[in-house]
Amino acid sequence: MSKPFDSLAAVFERSFTHLGEAREGFVPQLTLQEIGSITEVATGIAHVAGLPGIGFDELVKFRNGVFGIAFNVDEDDIGVVLLGDYTALQAGDEVQRTGHVLDVGVGEALLGRVIDALGRPLDGKGPVATSGRLPIERPATAIMDRAPVSVPLQTGVKVIDALIPIGRGQRELILGDRQTGKTAIAIDTILNQRDNNVICVYCAIGQRASMVAKSVANLREKGALAYTVVVVAEGNAPPGLAYIAPYAATSIAEYFMEAGRDVLIVYDDLTQHARAYRELSLLLRRPPGREAFPGDIFYIHSRLLERATHLRAELGGGSLTALPVIETEAQNMSAYIPTNLISITDGQIYLSPSLFELGVLPAVDVGQSVSRVGGKAQRAAFRAVAGDLKLAHAQFEELETFARFGARLDDNTLKIIKHGQRIRACLKQPESAPVAVAAQISVLLALSTKLFDEVPLENMPAAEWAVSEAALKLPTELHKRLDTANELSEADRTSIIAMARQAIAAFQAGAQVASLDKPVTATSDAS
Repeated sequence: MSKPFDSLAAVFERSFTHLGEAREGFVPQLTLQEIGSITEVATGIAHVAGLPGIGFDELVKFRNGVFGIAFNVDEDDIGVVLLGDYTALQAGDEVQRTGHVLDVGVGEALLGRVIDALGRPLDGKGPVATSGRLPIERPATAIMDRAPVSVPLQTGVKVIDALIPIGRGQRELILGDRQTGKTAIAIDTILNQRDNNVICVYCAIGQRASMVAKSVANLREKGALAYTVVVVAEGNAPPGLAYIAPYAATSIAEYFMEAGRDVLIVYDDLTQHARAYRELSLLLRRPPGREAFPGDIFYIHSRLLERATHLRAELGGGSLTALPVIETEAQNMSAYIPTNLISITDGQIYLSPSLFELGVLPAVDVGQSVSRVGGKAQRAAFRAVAGDLKLAHAQFEELETFARFGARLDDNTLKIIKHGQRIRACLKQPESAPVAVAAQISVLLALSTKLFDEVPLENMPAAEWAVSEAALKLPTELHKRLDTANELSEADRTSIIAMARQAIAAFQAGAQVASLDKPVTATSDAS
C-alpha cells in the first residue's frame, strides 16, 4: 500500500530538484522601458515629455487604453495626436512607447463589416476576425510594378460610362457644392459592382452619423454590403481618427489588391480630412500657410492617392481604383484643396448646382468633367456609340444658351437643339438604379442614330426605359460580346437598332403611348 506514496514522493523530490537548479541558473535580464508623462492636454492632442528615443509616427499608449501617434518630435517635447476619448487624460499621466507604428487588421472577414479607423467594430456584430495586420502608412507601388489602366470600371451611371469613363486603377475626383449628389454617385458605383467581382471599401470621413447610417442601410438593402468594407470616422470623433481613416481604409483595400482582386475605394470626403489635419497642425503649432492649411497639405493627399494603381500580371494583376470626393464652395473649383486634388488625380467629375436645381440628375457638368485615361479604359462598343456624343452635347449647350435670347434659328440649328434635348433626357437617371452595359449601349446607339428625335420630350423617360428593358432580352451571346473589348460588329449593330426602333415606335409623335408600370422621372437624394 505504500508504493504509490513512495513514487509520489519521488516525483515531488525530482520537481524540487529541477526548480532549485533552475533558480540557481537563472540570470535576471534587465530591459529598459521609456515611460514619459503628459505635460499638457488639448482638443485631440497632447504634449508629452520623457521619451527621448521615440520615433516619428510611433504609436504611444496612455492609460485607459487610449493610443496616440507621435507627430511632433522635438528635443524636449513630443506632440501627440490622440486616437480616442481623451477627456479622462490629464497632465502627469504616464505614457508608454509601443515601439511600432499604427497598423490595422486586414482579411476576408472584414467584408460586410462596419469598423472605425482602428479596426474596432461599429455594427454590433461582435469582434472583427482578421488574418493579418498592415501599417496604415505604406509606400506607393513602384512605377515599374504598375501596368497601364486599360480595363473599364463600370459605374452604372450612363453619363459617366459614356462620356467620362473610369478605368480600374484610375483616380477620378468627384467634386461639387454640398447637396449636389456626390455621395449618391459614389454609392451607385458601389452598387453596380455586384456582379463585376470588384471588392469595395467605403471610407466616411467626418460625416454625420445619420448620413453614414443611411448609406450603410442602402448598401445592405441592395445586397452590396456583402462585398463592401465600411470604415467610419464620424463628425464627432477626435480629429486624429478622421486623419488616419483614409490611410487605414487604403491598407485594407491594398490587402485585396495584392491578392489579385480588383478593388474600388471611395473617400467621402477629403475636404473633412484636410480640415481635420489643419486642426491638428494648428493645435500642434505648426506654421500655417494658405487658408491656414499647413505646408504639407498637398503631400498628405498625394501619398494617399498614389497608392491607387493597377499591378502588373506578375504581381497578381490586382487593381485599386480611387474615387475621392471633395466639396467646393460657391462652385469655386480653383480653391486651394480642390486644385490640389485635381492636380493629383486622373480626371474629375464636376456636379453643377445649376443642373441639380433644373432637375438634371445626376447633375454632371459634362463640359467641366474629364477623364485623363479616356477611351483607353472604355469598351470598344461604348466608343463606337458614344464617340460623338460629347461634341453633340457641347454644341447643344452652346446653341441652347444662344436661343434664350429669342433669336430666329434656322432648321439645322433647331435640329441640333432638338437632338441635344434628347441627349440630356437620356442621360438622366434615378438614384440607386445603375444601368447594365447592354442597356446603356442600346440607349446610346438609339441616341446616336437619332431614333429618339421623333419622340416628344414628355415621352422620353418612358421611351428610354422601354429600350433598356428590351435590351435586357437580347440574346445572351450578344450580351457577352458587348462586355468584351471587341468592336461592335455590323450585325450586332443592326440587331440593336431594330430592337430599339421597335421599342421606341409606341412613343413617337402621333402614336398611342402604351401604359407602363414604371417610374418616369429621375430623382436623386443629394449628398
